[in-house]
Amino acid sequence: MKKEAVQSAEDTVTIPRKEYERLQAEVAFLKQELADLKRMIFGTKSEKFIPSNTGQTQLFEAEQTLKQPEPAVTKTTVRSSPEKRKPVRALLPAHLPRQEETIEPEDRAADAKKIGEEITELLEYNPAKLFVRRIVRPKYATPGKDGVAIAELPTLPLPRSNAGPGLLAHILVSKFVDHLPFYRQINIFKRQQVNISSSTMGGWFNGACDLLEPLYHCLEKKVMAADYVQADESPIKVQDGHKQNATHTGYQWLYHAPQEKRVLFKYSPGRARGAPEEALRDFSGILQTDGYTAYNDLKTKGNITLAACMAHARRKFEKALDNDKARAEHVLGLMQQLYGIEARAREEAMGASQRKDLRQQEAVPLVQELEAWLADHLHRVAPK
Repeated sequence: MKKEAVQSAEDTVTIPRKEYERLQAEVAFLKQELADLKRMIFGTKSEKFIPSNTGQTQLFEAEQTLKQPEPAVTKTTVRSSPEKRKPVRALLPAHLPRQEETIEPEDRAADAKKIGEEITELLEYNPAKLFVRRIVRPKYATPGKDGVAIAELPTLPLPRSNAGPGLLAHILVSKFVDHLPFYRQINIFKRQQVNISSSTMGGWFNGACDLLEPLYHCLEKKVMAADYVQADESPIKVQDGHKQNATHTGYQWLYHAPQEKRVLFKYSPGRARGAPEEALRDFSGILQTDGYTAYNDLKTKGNITLAACMAHARRKFEKALDNDKARAEHVLGLMQQLYGIEARAREEAMGASQRKDLRQQEAVPLVQELEAWLADHLHRVAPK
């Protein structure tokens, strides 16, 4: 007994209270980090929040308690033959051109009189076909005059190329709207016995992009003329001259003007502050981001007010459900009410002024309550 007491006394370590609190906070942080990693590998991606105090269980229990047993009744079931439902086909669009064909009966008598007709409409499709557009310009020599008279060649999108504007538009739409890579488009053309090399396709693509550059600058001006813009950046794999025979990480910076429903993409090889500073150099208004520090204190000509993203903030509390359930559920409950207000505005198709009035009346008190709660609990949890 004395030996055990001596061992337990030797195993006891006394540390300062601040060090103990630091270790506790570090353990809590590591537990949260481990939970995040487990969720990333094994967990679901859904961020749906169902409050634990909904009272549904009690409601169902009360329903079962109040439900009285019904007396047994002998029923005779008569099986009726099921009615055959005729398939209901949607009407074919009226704007499509009609190609009519008439089929006469083979055994029609010579003196038969037409009393009506049956019409059947089928939706058909003619596969897209390549064709060669030949531009013929006759030459004329005028007696007594020098030179030859010939019409000017129409303006071509790529003068030193044999690709027409319709083909170039089809290639770009197929790639960026229908998500067909160039090699698949090349194989589609091969089925029509037309061989187009990948280098030729790439040259056409670069030339068409150069033609669209003025429209891009026009779009950029319209997006930056808005008074409310959302910004985000996304990494993409890029293969260009910066790294031979290998890909490197670049970034597509996205700028969205939601009220005007316009989207602008600007590429940058890095994620530094210089990219948004250059893009937003003439912007003035509200800039909503995910909190990335590159958007802070931008040196631009305009006056920018930063706004945060509720979805990103909500995600932190949804992840904290396993670590601090009470606090996380309280915040998620308030946010759920805010999202409910927005859902009601969408369902009732409210205009901008109606939506603003609804937010002032119902959303602002909730946001103020959330702000006060966050300020009160800010120093009650570990900084990380």
